[in-house]
Amino acid sequence: MRTIAIANHKGGVGKTATTHTLGVALAKDFQKRVLLVDIDPQASLSGSCGVIDTADKSLAEVIGGAVPGTLAIQDAIMFLDSNLYLLPADIALAVTELGLVSRMNRDSVLKKKLTEVSSDYDVALIDCPPSLGMLTINALTAADGVLLPTQPQSVDLRGMQLFLDTLDQVRSELNPNIETIGVLPTFYDGRLLHHQDALHAMQGAGLPVLPVQIGRTVRIAEAAHEGESVLTFAPENPQAEAYLKLAEEVSRWLENGQV
Repeated sequence: MRTIAIANHKGGVGKTATTHTLGVALAKDFQKRVLLVDIDPQASLSGSCGVIDTADKSLAEVIGGAVPGTLAIQDAIMFLDSNLYLLPADIALAVTELGLVSRMNRDSVLKKKLTEVSSDYDVALIDCPPSLGMLTINALTAADGVLLPTQPQSVDLRGMQLFLDTLDQVRSELNPNIETIGVLPTFYDGRLLHHQDALHAMQGAGLPVLPVQIGRTVRIAEAAHEGESVLTFAPENPQAEAYLKLAEEVSRWLENGQV
């Protein structure tokens, strides 16, 4: 199993929608066995998958806090659809994060747990919280690659650069093998000059910008409200096609180690 963290410490850049939709595409169109992992205490990914009540049977009980969790990871994983599974989150993860600070090997707790089910899936997609706390560090330590969604505007680009600096530190001290799959422009509108300028600036700076942009559409939010992805809720929407192109890029990375 290869593990991908979808991460950016800035909120509102489309991490959850990307994790969910990419997972659906890889499972449905590329026949990958996909495990969606929600490590955000807000549990947005879990809600987007139509899972509301996760109390006492979530990642929080698997990981634990200052002491190890008591729930086996296999008992927390939920079947969603053919080839698609979810390890849900719960608000209790906020307490988990506080407890991890005093835990031995605190950076690799998630990695150890995912190893227990690594033979059951082809890929795990981790939806990270909008922070650089212990949960995100655990995700980056467990990951083989990181996908970085960002809006194409100045305030988001600064946040992205700060995240890339953190990723370099993780690579240096915790996980030397983690690869940057690419930067994914989200909420992109090619008619806006500042979006064009931001995209050109990222490319000019040598950042690994993917050849895919996810545009803004209300259909993605509507799909999440219904517990679906835009691929099944509005397959004719242009952003459904954009996410399929993203899945092609990620599938190529999974097979070859590069996009």
